[in-house]
This record gives sequence, structure tokens and C-alpha cells, in this order.
Amino acid sequence: MADALRARIRSGALRPGERMPTQAQLAHEFGVERGAVRQALRLLQSERLLTNVSKGSPATVAPDPAGALTGPQAPPLPTTVALASRIATAFAAEHVEIDAVCLTSISLTLAIGEPLRQIHAGRLKPAKVDVRVLLPSRDIDLAFPVPVEGRGDDWVHERWLAMRNAQGQVLQHNLLALRATHGIDVQVTFRALPFTPPVKLYLLNGTEALFAYYTLTRREAEAEHEQPALYDAQGTQSMLFAFRQGAGLRDTTFVEQSHLWFNALWETISSELVLTG
Repeated sequence: MADALRARIRSGALRPGERMPTQAQLAHEFGVERGAVRQALRLLQSERLLTNVSKGSPATVAPDPAGALTGPQAPPLPTTVALASRIATAFAAEHVEIDAVCLTSISLTLAIGEPLRQIHAGRLKPAKVDVRVLLPSRDIDLAFPVPVEGRGDDWVHERWLAMRNAQGQVLQHNLLALRATHGIDVQVTFRALPFTPPVKLYLLNGTEALFAYYTLTRREAEAEHEQPALYDAQGTQSMLFAFRQGAGLRDTTFVEQSHLWFNALWETISSELVLTG
């Protein structure tokens, strides 16, 4: 529920200063108890997206929700919480530009879902969408995921490769479909990196950089499938740090340097990537 309301605020469906639906209306819409509604509203208030959250009257959208999760005072949030709302906001632009460095693109594919719903509902219609994604090459020995006991097992690599290809194909298909359904000029391009990225990075419309570490954990063996323990990272849960151009020297410099870093990888050591096999 919080994710859905957050995306509405970020996309402009709920405008700055606008009063939210009542808690009773929200409970009916989402099919939940009033306590769950209050919990979701308090979470959005803690993110500075809402004000005046109380039992007595509807909450109000914050005066500047666009800047609530960016800047030096912004708290980091899990990728699943922060990315969808930021990408929904990015899709309000006439020309949407998204660059990403990641391991499989699963978080990006999930996050794109909300702006696609907004487009199909007629609430958003960018004229052009350009997406560039850097993913690890199929031909390298991945740093992770890998078996704890060593690299002798190809099934880990094959499972990652199948995930990389499947998520990339879904992302590409869903975005390119906007050409036929809404006449939007869409370009989606993938290139392969010769290394496993230890971090994930999303660059939005040249003005935002969202950054997270891939933190490795040990995943225990699945006994019934006889699969060994792995060192792996749960990218959807990685804490995402947000930086916005114009929010201060630190943020502006980080955004600019992130673009330089991405473009350097794209134009030099990356190679053509085909999402099959």
C-alpha cells in the first residue's frame, strides 16, 4: 500500500499540497484494516512525502515530495521501496533517460511497472524514452553468485544467465510495446561488462543518481535439490542512496561523476550483449 501511494505522489497523480483520501477510503480501496492504513501513512510521513498524518483528518501531500528522498538529509531505503517511486517521477518528463549498471536488471524491471501502469491509464505520456543497461557478460567468471566450496559448478552461472536474459527481455518487451500502444519513441540498449559490478547505479534524466552496494551473504544449501551453499547478493533489498543535481555541491558532483563513469564504461570496455543463450 505504501509503495502504491508513494508512486502516485512521485508520478504527480497526487499533487503537492493535495489532501489524501480518508483512511476509510484507503482501507476500502486496498482491502485492509485501518491500522494498516495508518502504518503506511506514517511510513510516508517519515519519508517526508506526507504531512498532517493523524486519526482525525486526511493527510496532506508534502509541498516538495520530489526532493523528499534526495539530498544530504535523505535516509537510504531498500531498492524495492525507493526505486519505483523515483522512476515513476522520471517518467513525468517529456524525454525520459535511464542508465543502469546492475547484475540482472530485476529491480529495474519491477520498478518500470508503475510508470507503465500510469501511461496505460493516461496519466503519463512521455514523447521519448531512452534506456541503457550495463550487465555482466555471459563469458566471464562471476565474482558472485558462486558456490561457497568453489567454482566447479556451472549451474550457478547458468541460473544467473537465465535470470539476466529473462529480466532483460521482459524489460525490453514492456518498454518497446509503448511504441505500438501509445506512439512513444522508445530505445532500449544493453551492453556487456567484462566484470561483476560490486554496486548498482541508476541515473535518471541526467539529474539523479541512485546508488547501492551489493552486499554478499551466504545462502544455505537447498537439500532437496542437492544445490550447494552460495555466496550471493539480494539486490532488491540493497539500500539505495539518492543524489540529486542541485541539492548541494556533494550531490551535484556525485551525479556528474556517475554519468562520466557510466559513459566511460559504455564507450570503452563494454561489448555487444544479446539476451539469448
